[in-house]
Amino acid sequence: MTHPLIARLETDLHWPRLDSMEAVAAFAGAPGAHCLFIPGDPVRNLETADAAVILPELAAAFQGAFDCAIVDDAIEAELREAHRALKTPGFLFFRAGQFLGDIQKIRDWDDYLARTAHILSLTDA
Repeated sequence: MTHPLIARLETDLHWPRLDSMEAVAAFAGAPGAHCLFIPGDPVRNLETADAAVILPELAAAFQGAFDCAIVDDAIEAELREAHRALKTPGFLFFRAGQFLGDIQKIRDWDDYLARTAHILSLTDA
């Protein structure tokens, strides 16, 4: 069962749930910047629920500079390993299919703002 705060991202904010590496490639390869939310296990990791609240606020703070999607459990491990983002929850940023960087675990708000601004300023990894 999906945690209610993660389900809200799909139902209220209409974020897509990516359940294959092909779906990730299509989403991340679209024009613009993108953030993939890797929730992790909300039962084992209490930070997952916090991240599900933080990411929409972060996206709003950057006024649409990036869109977001949720990574499904089925491909989470493969995606984390592919980008060396081994800790959850995690936010992975892409532009035009290129991995830019990630933010792992829960951080202070100012740290999110600074890291996101830096990541979005990159042209590629």
